[in-house]
Amino acid sequence: VAPGAVAAGAVAVVTDAAGAELLAGLPVPLLVVADVRGVAGRLAAFVYGEPAEHLAMFGVTGTNGKTTTSYLLDGGLRRAGRTTGVIGTVQILIGDQVVPSVRTTPESPDLQAILATAVEKGVQAVSMEVSSHALAYGRAAGIRFEATAFLNLTQDHLDFHADFEDYFEAKAKLFTPQYTKRAIVDVDDEHGRRIVERCRANGVEVHTFSVKGVPADWSAQDIDLAADDSTFTVVAPDGSRHKASAGLPGDFNVANALAAIVMLAVSGIELQTAIAGVGDVHGVPGRMERVQIPGQGFLAVVDYAHTPDAVQTALAALRPLAERGHGRLRVVVGCGGDRDKAKRPMMGAAAVRLADEAVFTDDNPRSENSADILAAVTAGADAELAGAAQNYRVVADRAAAIAYAVAASRPGDVLIVAGKGHEQGQEIAGVKKPFDDRVVLRAALEASAGTGAAAGSGAEAEGEKGRSEQ
Repeated sequence: VAPGAVAAGAVAVVTDAAGAELLAGLPVPLLVVADVRGVAGRLAAFVYGEPAEHLAMFGVTGTNGKTTTSYLLDGGLRRAGRTTGVIGTVQILIGDQVVPSVRTTPESPDLQAILATAVEKGVQAVSMEVSSHALAYGRAAGIRFEATAFLNLTQDHLDFHADFEDYFEAKAKLFTPQYTKRAIVDVDDEHGRRIVERCRANGVEVHTFSVKGVPADWSAQDIDLAADDSTFTVVAPDGSRHKASAGLPGDFNVANALAAIVMLAVSGIELQTAIAGVGDVHGVPGRMERVQIPGQGFLAVVDYAHTPDAVQTALAALRPLAERGHGRLRVVVGCGGDRDKAKRPMMGAAAVRLADEAVFTDDNPRSENSADILAAVTAGADAELAGAAQNYRVVADRAAAIAYAVAASRPGDVLIVAGKGHEQGQEIAGVKKPFDDRVVLRAALEASAGTGAAAGSGAEAEGEKGRSEQ
């Protein structure tokens, strides 16, 4: 790579000590550093003219909720008249231009190039997901955010981080003066309360929020949850009360909405404008996304929930809707291969604990044997049931699992297909094939109603999202 870069005009190479030995014959200076990734962000920012300094940057981190909160932020910024950009898991938006997203937070040279393009296009504010991988690798170096939000921290990515504390420390890096001017923290999460302590110790301005009655600067009260949206009252630090809404179901989306509102309000956006803009957002790709056909009779949604906590939270949010319709709550879910193995039994346990029926299926097995992954998931389910009647079945083929769940659903029921959300491919044995849960679910609904073809892989979908990071 380095010789090719030099041939293309590079005037110097940044490398580490091992690389310096291999590249000793190059006719350009070698800048030897201990951590190449650690300096790449600052170098890239310099090369591209420090684009983040010309943008109002908003960063969101947490195991769950980053994508939704970023889209809600974007809604508020647009309502305030800003030209906006969004960088995250689903896609990259530069104004109204859509760019495919390979990872949650791009590598630092790519990220700085994207920000430079945003400046050229007249973008004024950017909402950005910041993953623990990005913080560990220094991808966000060269950016100082107007505001950053901490949403939550739960089991995930222990295939990458040494342990849970290492995962926390990676997230905590975002809440230092190097990265942020002000922090907005959910203190319903115990790790959020630790982040507050870090902020105060580091001299970072911090604003807390809660949707569960924990003492905080901002809170959501009078929460009313419906199948498609939620309404609530924002209680500001001065005690004033403001009606608000989130165009997404679930109390966790009230938390996401409140996070976005607070980020905007403490960064100079008028509170009523922030509330209205967040309420403008009625749907985020693959996040509690409703799929329906005429005469369906039951609620069916696709969600990205792919951690034990996310599955539990999603099911807890949908349970009242099933009870309201005197129906059953059913979940289709699996676990990805070549990733955090410790969460597999926990996923199975969460599914059988909160659903009336769980259908365990393939997610992205990648290089692993599907049966081994499903065995770990069902082991967790069996342990949770502790001899009680089995309320799950295994259907390895994902399209068949979705078709079964649709056929089993009756009026008043609620069905959630969890784990892949917006993804448009499935990786099995190193081969990526088109697969979109939304397309497959719709086909299954139409087939069950006798109005369409049998559910397949969703071959209409194109592309394949890369590795997800939290």
